[in-house]
Amino acid sequence: MKTTVDSPTPGLAKKLDKHLAHSLAWRAATNWASQLVSWASLFVVVRLLTPADFGIVAMALVLFPYLRILGEFGIPQTIVNLRDLTDEQLAQLNTVSLMLSIGCFGIAVALAWPLALFFKTPQLAPVVVVTCLGLIPLGFRSVSEGLLSKEMQFRTLSWFEAIRALIATAVTLVLAFVGFGYWALVLGNLVATFARTILLGSSRPHRFAMPRMATLKEPLSFGRHILVSVIALSAYERLDNVTAGRVLGQAALGVYGLAWNLAYVPLDKVTSLVTTIIPTYLAAARKEPESLRRYVRTLSEALALATFPATIGLGIVARELVPVALGAKWVGVIAPLQVLSIYAAFRSIVAIIPKVLTAVGNARFVMWNDLRALVILPIAFYIGSHWGTAGIAWGWVAAYPLVAVPLYWKAFKTIKMPVATYLQALRPAIDGTLMMILAVLAVRWALPPSWPAWIRLIAEVAAGGVVYLSTLMLLHRKRVLAFVRMAKSFRRAEPIVSEA
Repeated sequence: MKTTVDSPTPGLAKKLDKHLAHSLAWRAATNWASQLVSWASLFVVVRLLTPADFGIVAMALVLFPYLRILGEFGIPQTIVNLRDLTDEQLAQLNTVSLMLSIGCFGIAVALAWPLALFFKTPQLAPVVVVTCLGLIPLGFRSVSEGLLSKEMQFRTLSWFEAIRALIATAVTLVLAFVGFGYWALVLGNLVATFARTILLGSSRPHRFAMPRMATLKEPLSFGRHILVSVIALSAYERLDNVTAGRVLGQAALGVYGLAWNLAYVPLDKVTSLVTTIIPTYLAAARKEPESLRRYVRTLSEALALATFPATIGLGIVARELVPVALGAKWVGVIAPLQVLSIYAAFRSIVAIIPKVLTAVGNARFVMWNDLRALVILPIAFYIGSHWGTAGIAWGWVAAYPLVAVPLYWKAFKTIKMPVATYLQALRPAIDGTLMMILAVLAVRWALPPSWPAWIRLIAEVAAGGVVYLSTLMLLHRKRVLAFVRMAKSFRRAEPIVSEA
């Protein structure tokens, strides 16, 4: 009988590495292809809608992440990490997920009007209810998604995610054109959520069974740690928006929310890879510290090479990019975007560390660290709000290192990884990004201010890109070529199975 490998033997480690690279390549390709379409749509939509439209949707989404996490109860991650769950346990978890998702929608309906009163926006209540309709289909797909991830069917999952993004983009764009206002944003995401659920359920259906707590004790305990951790993380990632909306108002929230979305685009794609693909392979290698160290080193280097120039570069050219791409009414986005790009660069390489800890059985440590963050970061956001949207963004830069350092300490201690080895892996991206910044500033200084903003933007982007790549080839040629050879050798992944 064929079974998924839980702990790679030396003979299978190479296959596992190849399969991981193949999965990452598929997910990255589909992510960025769909993102290019989403970007093009966003630049059209922001000209059709107003900051207030984006603000009311941001307010409606304050509840959604927490209720979504509660509805899933960490079930997909539990299936990936607890690799010996029986078919009966999976059927019971399927029912638990459905019951929780329906219950969470009921909570959303009950809280819709109080939330509208909190934000002093009466029209918010129906927006909250419609937005949270998307909780119900999530209950049908948790087990299916967890099984596809455990079985390393990431090519299939990548296609489903790309289809979801394209549907959301198309529906939002059409409704914005015909004058639906903020409802275009709400309904676009809702239709796409239902579509992805149908695809997942059709691809990997699983039966339902009446839950029995004695049978589900272990998976629910593990899921509880995941649940609390993800709720805390989602909370502190949203409380900057809550602070902006409550202290600075609806329009300021729309500006800050768009700045966050732009800065988060490269980070979102990294987070997607880390949360949907990498944990499966970390769980398979959880008893092999040497493999875990290799994953941390290689993946951190690759993530930094990809995200540092994208995030920092976005902040550097924001002064020209925002008026050209979004229009003059969005110039308030520039200041918070410049600051958030710094945070996004750092966050991109931190994302893998909690997943390593969870894979080796330290989900409880991650949970408590996220709870500490839930205390630290809101204080920083509130203090920063006295200096407007840029001040809230600086709250991330100032306080997030206090959240990340304990994670690094625990992870490096657990897998016995030297700090110097990790920093050496980041050096190519750091060197290239520093030279890129100098190049962009030099071009900005050299070009006449009278030139059109779009010409200066193109010149800055071109100079930054050329200098970044040139720096890598001059100073770190061996590492770059090693990644190129790796990509060529991993074009075709072999099945990760063993005979039992």
